[in-house]
Amino acid sequence: MDFAQSPRTQDYVKRIRAFMQAHVAPLEAEHLREIAERKIGFDHTEWKVSPKVEAVKAKAREAGLWNLFLPDAELGAGLSNVDYASLAEEMGRSFLAPEIFNCNAPDTGNMEVLWKYGTPEQKETWLKPLLAGEIRSAFCMTEPDVASSDATNMQASATIDGDEIVINGKKWWSTGIGHPNCKIAIFMGLTDPQAARHGQHSMVLVPLETKGVTIKRMLPVFGEYDPPYGHGEVWFDNVRVPKSNLILGAGKGFQIAQGRLGPGRIHHCMRCIGAAERAMQLMIERGLSRVAFGKPLINLGGNRERIADLRIAIDQARLLTLYAAWKIDKAGGMAALNEISAIKVIAPNVLQQVCDAAIQMHGAGGLSYDFPLTALYAQARVLRLADGPDEVHRGMIAKVELAKYAVAKPKAAA
Repeated sequence: MDFAQSPRTQDYVKRIRAFMQAHVAPLEAEHLREIAERKIGFDHTEWKVSPKVEAVKAKAREAGLWNLFLPDAELGAGLSNVDYASLAEEMGRSFLAPEIFNCNAPDTGNMEVLWKYGTPEQKETWLKPLLAGEIRSAFCMTEPDVASSDATNMQASATIDGDEIVINGKKWWSTGIGHPNCKIAIFMGLTDPQAARHGQHSMVLVPLETKGVTIKRMLPVFGEYDPPYGHGEVWFDNVRVPKSNLILGAGKGFQIAQGRLGPGRIHHCMRCIGAAERAMQLMIERGLSRVAFGKPLINLGGNRERIADLRIAIDQARLLTLYAAWKIDKAGGMAALNEISAIKVIAPNVLQQVCDAAIQMHGAGGLSYDFPLTALYAQARVLRLADGPDEVHRGMIAKVELAKYAVAKPKAAA
């Protein structure tokens, strides 16, 4: 195993870092301040696209820092998961950076689905404008009325009716649904209840302007609505779309989901590492610059030991994530399921630990908008539920581990 950055990756990292320092960091502070001052709330119809963000996105595209996540040399950068992981870490240091480079979730996952499974018509209609950054998308899977930690519980339906698919049900925590440029959602629903457990569901492309699609409300996270993206509850009432909007085929929903989640979790986890590095930097800078009881904060209350422990934890999480990325590159996502579950547990938890320590070092200021720490903390806490809660991933890891020591059952007595 070799996790050393290739010369090409080193060049990308250097360029991304310089671009973020020059264009993203100044814009991020201004952007977040404007949102806070305008008190943008739950009414997503009032949310606007920032012209300044769009201008910086145009600069990123001109600089060749665009669609870096896609392992297609013509449509993206053609990087491996290991190579892209370092880029994702750099982007994770900023809330705005992923969108600036057109590498933000859930668009990356949706674009990967269309790139890998979409028909030529679906790619032309939806993948092309997504790759161009002209539109945004959402992914509608989690439901309010069932325990979505078990995805087979989904009750929302996608029923084939002749040349159409009829969609009914409620979805929530559909990230990005509030964005003014969000035009398409990938809906996962029950198609055939009689089929095998993981062959009952399908994924369907649903334009948000379709009759019967209603964004009922935007959902706050720790009191914040995260404009202009947001997380929405969406109701589908007898929504009809052409059968050609079906992705890959009926009953292929879980097959697509497995292909979608592997690389996407690498992206999420490496962005967590980048966010943890930013929180660590803020913590150390604060500890060195503030004095209490005649000493810098860094020298009080075991803070040096905390920093050492956090450095160890961040580096461990990074190495485990790179290992999972390497395994996906070598053998595919199915071969790395255990490692993917492991990083999905460790990366957000490490970020949460670093943010908590950084907030403590900042005192009351760490709870305010003056620093990004509460937002980073919220990101960590959300990711411990998104793409499956910690308990589901730990269950998967334990199942694999116990299987190593399984003893054959004794034969029943004659």
